[in-house]
Amino acid sequence: MFVLSPSRPILFSPLPKPPKCPLSIIKPECHHCYFVASIKRNQLNLDHSTRRYGPTQKPNRILDLKAKALTSNQAETTPRCVVLDIEGTTTPISFVTDVLFPYARDNVRAHLEETYDTVDTKDDIKLLRSQVEDDLQSGVAGAVPVPSDDASKEAVIAALVANVEEMIKADRKITSLKQLQGHIWRTGFEKNEIKGVVYDDVPPALERWHASGVKVYIYSSGSRLAQRLIFGYTNYVDLRKYLCGFFDTKVGYKRETASYIEISESLGVDKPSDILFITDVIQEAEAAKAAGLEVVISVRPGNVSLPENHGFETVESFTEIPF
Repeated sequence: MFVLSPSRPILFSPLPKPPKCPLSIIKPECHHCYFVASIKRNQLNLDHSTRRYGPTQKPNRILDLKAKALTSNQAETTPRCVVLDIEGTTTPISFVTDVLFPYARDNVRAHLEETYDTVDTKDDIKLLRSQVEDDLQSGVAGAVPVPSDDASKEAVIAALVANVEEMIKADRKITSLKQLQGHIWRTGFEKNEIKGVVYDDVPPALERWHASGVKVYIYSSGSRLAQRLIFGYTNYVDLRKYLCGFFDTKVGYKRETASYIEISESLGVDKPSDILFITDVIQEAEAAKAAGLEVVISVRPGNVSLPENHGFETVESFTEIPF
């Protein structure tokens, strides 16, 4: 039997050095690993600088080296930009479904009647009429023809209301509907009939990222006007001062990879992985990942359950984001 003596040194053979690889090959993967490790560390409330105590804890040189590498690369792995979804990410889904949508539905007729001759509403009617024509050709259920401008105001509004109600019921992510909804909501926000709602962890996160130089953008199927209203008239303060821009469906649909390629090109980053996209929708996450963005899925109360083995990092609060 071999007995270890406390005075006898223990010698280890040095580990063979791994083959060298070009930095350009390993760097993106390393950055992703550091970023994922940072999220896990925050979620577990771990601090790599804290000593380990207790008889069952053994020093682990590999873990110590990884922690040092994580610290030394923190600035390098921090995204230059964060792009946020709204519904289910910064804002409860219930606010959209139970407040915004009903408000637009209940006020569409009054809004059209009051603003019928304004430039904004004329543009809304033009977009809606074009969309309805496409819907009629495609056989979309609930679509009814919208009379020409030569028809009476009442006839045009009646047809528009019928179409808009069906679009809202189907939760369609189309520019014509979102633009009109934004104009209706603007009236509600300005009259203090609506107040934007965000999760408690959102304002401090926006402030933290802004202070650290990380640029934050919003990408939602809602119009840019609607996005500005939600963050400008919140249950906290005007949060728009922390935001650098807004993207809507004019840049492309959120489940299409091309949309995220367009966003990354618009933001002028060196590489798509300089952008962190946070969403609650798995299809959006997959599209963004395919475009090369870093992706985290937001898990909030009321969100749709994620499929097993989806392969994405998840957070329940922005406090878990490690920067």
